[in-house]
Amino acid sequence: MEGTWVSLLPFLIVIPLAIWLREILPGLVAGLLIGAFFLEKHFLLAIEQAVQATLQAATEMSHIQVLAFLYLFGALVGIMQITGGMKGFVQWISKKIHSRRRLLWFIWLTIPFTFFTPMFRIMLIGPVMKSLLDKFHIDKRKMAYMIDVSTEPIIVLLPAATAFVGFMTSVVDGALKQNQMEENAFSLFLASLPYNFFAIIALLIGVVTTFKNIGIGQEEKEKGDEQNYFHRLGLKKELALVVGEPLHLFFPLLLVLSFTLFFFWYDGTKRGADNLIAAFTAADATFVMVVSLFVTIIVTMLFYLFRRQKLDELIYHLFEGGNELMAPIGMLILVWALSATAEQLGFSHYIASTFGGMLPKEMVPAMMFALGSFISYFIGTSWGTWGLFMPLGVTLAAATGASLPMTVGAVFASGTFGAFASPLGDTTITTSSIMDLDLMEYAKYKLKISLVCGVLSLLSYLAAAWLLP
Repeated sequence: MEGTWVSLLPFLIVIPLAIWLREILPGLVAGLLIGAFFLEKHFLLAIEQAVQATLQAATEMSHIQVLAFLYLFGALVGIMQITGGMKGFVQWISKKIHSRRRLLWFIWLTIPFTFFTPMFRIMLIGPVMKSLLDKFHIDKRKMAYMIDVSTEPIIVLLPAATAFVGFMTSVVDGALKQNQMEENAFSLFLASLPYNFFAIIALLIGVVTTFKNIGIGQEEKEKGDEQNYFHRLGLKKELALVVGEPLHLFFPLLLVLSFTLFFFWYDGTKRGADNLIAAFTAADATFVMVVSLFVTIIVTMLFYLFRRQKLDELIYHLFEGGNELMAPIGMLILVWALSATAEQLGFSHYIASTFGGMLPKEMVPAMMFALGSFISYFIGTSWGTWGLFMPLGVTLAAATGASLPMTVGAVFASGTFGAFASPLGDTTITTSSIMDLDLMEYAKYKLKISLVCGVLSLLSYLAAAWLLP
């Protein structure tokens, strides 16, 4: 249908509610219901329409693949945690830390073994860092910042084997379909990675401030422990294990990477690709990652059984790990339903006809980064920000002729800003809890450097949009 300002209402409802409630899910439900009401003009029919949109979003095959990937990824992490894989690696490597420089190297060199999700990394290297603070006389907030800057800004730049890849590809795919664009979502996701300027700048500044011992705030004041008991219980159980086993981490890590490469090649060659690079482009990325995780879990379970792990405990934590990702799975389904409802109201047509001729294409990436960063700071979630702003970003890029990879990268960068800087972000909450820091004091400590990175990122988008063809 031809779009009017009403097509903006679902998103205009979500954003203020998310800021007010500091939760994204209630806003998504409200926005979906409002959009359905304007479609049906009847309260009961609107409820039926909203439920139908949600069911359609959850049962579309490409969406099922994404949901399966997220759940299986959580399941794999769950069984790795309970068998003590990362615990064993940390115990082994911590015995070799005898100097401040080795401690700093430990933060960065553990990335290849802890990059699955930010929380996985923080919960497992955080206690080691905390235990060595007094030995090397490092400010707790500085150490917490070092840990944080080596999580989300790095993980969002990795193109495989993280829980983020499937989600990020899916929001790009949804936005492309909404605009009837035929581009490959995974290829566009890969092309957008160099344009996540916030992640790149935060990472570079993090490395410099780490090894040059540059201060980013005043010395800390001691605060009490304000730990949330319910936060990431599964990870805490692994931390309680007395002895870990490094092989229980290395084996599944090697498997998931190997199977991912193999199935990308296999699926791509079936579609006509003649080399590995072409196969990555031609393959069905989400399906390949689901198959890779499925096979990895089967082989890993057999390996753990051979290593005398208890079957009932493995099965329990298999599902517990998957259930850890049910919140983002539910949010993603609602984002899909909301986007579909807005599209039925004429969202893409309205954006294109209203802003297509008046907004300079050079301003689109910078505008998306600034707006998305503002919202993501208040809601504290990168995934929610990506789900909300990717349809708008892709639509504006298509309408104005702006660089699509740069615009997609700007949306991803805006969510990265919020997840890193916001006091509501999981990384900030988890790190402050482990390091026994006051949450708001630590968030204020990080905000200064986050704003510096944000301003540099904004200038980078403006410069890149004008200088690059």
